[in-house]
Amino acid sequence: METVIGVMGGSGIYEIDGLENAEWRTIDSPFGAPSDDLLFGTLNGVKMVFLPRHGRGHKQSPSTVNYRANIDAMKRAGVTDVISVSACGSFREEMAPGDFVIVDQFIDRTFAREKSFFGSGCVAHVSVAHPTCPRLSAACLEAATAEGITVHNGGTYLAMEGPQFSTLAESKMYRESWGCDVIGMTNMPEAKLAREAELCYASVAMITDYDSWHPDHGEVDVTKIIETLMGNSGKAKGMVARLPALLGTERELCPHGCDRALEYAIMTQDPHRDPELVAKLDAVAGRVL
Repeated sequence: METVIGVMGGSGIYEIDGLENAEWRTIDSPFGAPSDDLLFGTLNGVKMVFLPRHGRGHKQSPSTVNYRANIDAMKRAGVTDVISVSACGSFREEMAPGDFVIVDQFIDRTFAREKSFFGSGCVAHVSVAHPTCPRLSAACLEAATAEGITVHNGGTYLAMEGPQFSTLAESKMYRESWGCDVIGMTNMPEAKLAREAELCYASVAMITDYDSWHPDHGEVDVTKIIETLMGNSGKAKGMVARLPALLGTERELCPHGCDRALEYAIMTQDPHRDPELVAKLDAVAGRVL
């Protein structure tokens, strides 16, 4: 199978430098409009597709991003491996602004978003016990390290609804009682949907601040966040540029089964499936339907 790297760019990342034959294309999805057109190209000999999660110009808030359409569009574009790059706050002193975290767990506290491609008429249950792909995460770790980025391997990401930042009480609870490492607003339900779409998914969280728990840093300062964000953006582009050499032009089946997540997940028997919903699932679940 040919490798096609998909990059979901978060705040501050609205394009990828160095893409050859770069072309923005509109990809229609039966789940609605994606955040923007998708940027197709080749980076260091490997096909790449880029989607700015908030749209160029940052038009979408975390709650209005159409996560289903974004993941469906990536699948329709032939993407095999999704790299999520997003800004986050830190709950750990040693995870400082400017550092990156290779996330491996999530706590989903979002509530205003569609979280599954499936539903009445075609029910499916996938496992997200390990919601990121270890193979893809390891490549991101190696690329970030080679780029000279201070990167932490592993961490739990608290996904909040937003768009407001945490209260002090919430920040302390997430840090002290729940044991979270970073906090953001966009990786859920994105990671769950990527698993339903049988896409390998890795999350690279770029720290911009200490949320509101840190006694020496006070509440979140948006001006400082933007300043750190711009520095992180350059680092992220350098990391992404190293991924093609690590992932190669051809890929085998995922050793962790991400690309076979739907193998036994669909519960609704064939005669009882809703034809309209099944038609919408042609890209996401076409392999098993």
